Amino acid sequence: MENTEPKYNNISLNDIIDNNFVYHAPKEDQPKRYELIRNTIKNAAKIISENCPSSRELSIAINKLDEAVMWANASIARNEK
Repeated sequence: MENTEPKYNNISLNDIIDNNFVYHAPKEDQPKRYELIRNTIKNAAKIISENCPSSRELSIAINKLDEAVMWANASIARNEK
C-alpha cells in the first residue's frame, strides 16, 4: 500500500506534529531574541492604542500583534535545532 501521509516541504505531518507539540527549551541567544520581538511589538501596540479610538478594530489590531509575537517566537523555538 502506498504511503499517503500528508507532507509539507517534504516533512511528514506526523514529524511536524511531534515537533510543534513538545516543549522547546531556549538555546543560546534565543531568550534575548524572544525579548527583542516582544518589546518591539509591545511598542507598536502602545503606539496603535494611543492613536486609535477604542473600537472592535483596535481590539483586533492588538490581538493580531499578540499573535505575531507568538508566531515569531514559535518560528525560532520550533525551527532552530
